[in-house]
Amino acid sequence: MSATLAFCGAGLMGAPMIRRLLAAGHRVRVWNRSAAKAQALAADGAVVCATPAEAAAGAQAVLLCLTDLAAVQATVFGPHGVADVAGGLLVDHSSIEPDATRALAARLLAASGRVWIDAPVSGGVAGAQAGTLSILAGGPAAAIEAAQPWLRAYAGRVTRLGDTGAGQIGKLCNQTIVATTVNAIAEAVALARRNGIDVAALDTALAGGWADSVLLRIFVPRMTAPVDQPLGALQTMLKNLENVAALAAASGTQLRGLQGVLDSYRTAAARGLGPGDLSDIVRVAWPERPAAPTREPA
Repeated sequence: MSATLAFCGAGLMGAPMIRRLLAAGHRVRVWNRSAAKAQALAADGAVVCATPAEAAAGAQAVLLCLTDLAAVQATVFGPHGVADVAGGLLVDHSSIEPDATRALAARLLAASGRVWIDAPVSGGVAGAQAGTLSILAGGPAAAIEAAQPWLRAYAGRVTRLGDTGAGQIGKLCNQTIVATTVNAIAEAVALARRNGIDVAALDTALAGGWADSVLLRIFVPRMTAPVDQPLGALQTMLKNLENVAALAAASGTQLRGLQGVLDSYRTAAARGLGPGDLSDIVRVAWPERPAAPTREPA
């Protein structure tokens, strides 16, 4: 059954998710901080709105896919924000801190009666385009079940991990694995390069073995040859890792391996690589490798 939905955030991930909703027959009201990105979706059938509140008006649910906590707070509680419109669901696909999610959810429920679902995603731009994203959800079971028909437009799997904030914790676990693996691939590429191996053949050579993975097949080519489009900004992964470190400290969890990985990403950012593609992490160990394209701001 088709629904009227609001979607705030039409960046690298948001735009293909919106297109999947439209293709599934839903009516989508879009707001984006940079209006041009929202306007680009009008040709696909989206209704472009001037404010988050305008997008939320008349929508059964508001979906967010935003850069960080500050963007989420401004979109929901800023002037002409989502909180100005009462009722319905809010599904937040952004990656933000679990404690902040719980606080925002309680504030929104008190202000407007709107129920918050934290629903960060895994699968990248390709997964959004193909409709195969994995959603890690936290919030009331009934609310998540009600949102399933819309989420299935771009997700192959929706897993409820627990109450509000649980989805964000799941995403931090995911990012711990991804960031560590990408850093390991970068160091292996640099080691191979410095010792005379044809690094462009490394993923093929390792295919089928224990080192093989989706990330290996994606990132060896991106680390060894120029790329046309960024998959995501390195600084976004660093933000996620800082959140992992904070969660580990708060819960008394010792993550010894995280410290070296976090040092690599912090070093990359200090060298000005933050806005570049995640594959630029290879330049910590291989500084002379040319930079990848930067990701445009949302």
